[in-house]
Amino acid sequence: MIDYKKARKFGSLELLAKQVVEGFITGLHKSPYHGFSVEFAEHRLYNNGESTKHIDWKLYAKTDKLFIKKYEEETNLRCHFLIDASSSMLFPNNQPYNKLSFSIDAAAALIYLMRGQRDAFGVSLFSDEMDFYAPAKSSLPHQRYIFSHLEKSLQEKYTLDQKKGTAISKMLDRSALLLKKRSLVILFTDFMGLDNLNDLNNSIRHLKFNQHEVIVFHVQHDSFENQFDLKNRYYHVVDMETGEKLKLHPREIKEVYQTRRESHIKKLNDLLIQHQIDVIDVNIEDGFEDVLLQYLVKRKKIN
Repeated sequence: MIDYKKARKFGSLELLAKQVVEGFITGLHKSPYHGFSVEFAEHRLYNNGESTKHIDWKLYAKTDKLFIKKYEEETNLRCHFLIDASSSMLFPNNQPYNKLSFSIDAAAALIYLMRGQRDAFGVSLFSDEMDFYAPAKSSLPHQRYIFSHLEKSLQEKYTLDQKKGTAISKMLDRSALLLKKRSLVILFTDFMGLDNLNDLNNSIRHLKFNQHEVIVFHVQHDSFENQFDLKNRYYHVVDMETGEKLKLHPREIKEVYQTRRESHIKKLNDLLIQHQIDVIDVNIEDGFEDVLLQYLVKRKKIN
């Protein structure tokens, strides 16, 4: 299993993605889910009597099993990543990792996995506007172009003081117009700043009307945002999207906060499930394995 906090220290996003995917595939070979790796990870089991020309010896050294590299199989999956890059995604602030870095790194790992299967991938970064858009392609130069922009965006976000809100519904509508061919849409967001579920409902209808499949990764810092695991003292709390400040003690609001948050998340999840959208809660402290596995599960369903 790759330690996400350590993985953040790799020299480039491409190298990080490579390390994460290779570690994940190796883990799948040793797990009850090994069938996914055979189908989706550029390899199949070696059969006695076959040529040894295309055996992956590096993978053999890791797994003690013989796998053949696959070169000819083509797929026609098109995937588009929507990554929420609003200010709330920079939480926890002043940390080596946060919700945005987690989302970018997870998307990079998925892109690395997809390119191995010659699937097409595109990316949008959004806040209250579309900050970056790259259409779906499957080439190595396209992967490197996206990785370069994601790395640049992440560096800028760490130093940017400008507050940016979230316009999820607006961006889903924009994506429905931009995506001309049926695609798998993967959304990474914390859903902060989402007040109008009716608007979200309409934008999801727009995507589904165009026959796009959707996976939502609800990105959270569980110990802070759900468990409200804070020290017994007063805090100066700052809204990362508006800059509004408030002094409070966790003990005074914890019960009300958790009740309201659970109610809001239930309404949100009920809406997504109603549209047959897979919604997966991901805790940024847990790493990428569940993100990769849930993608493989979804991909198998729609093939």
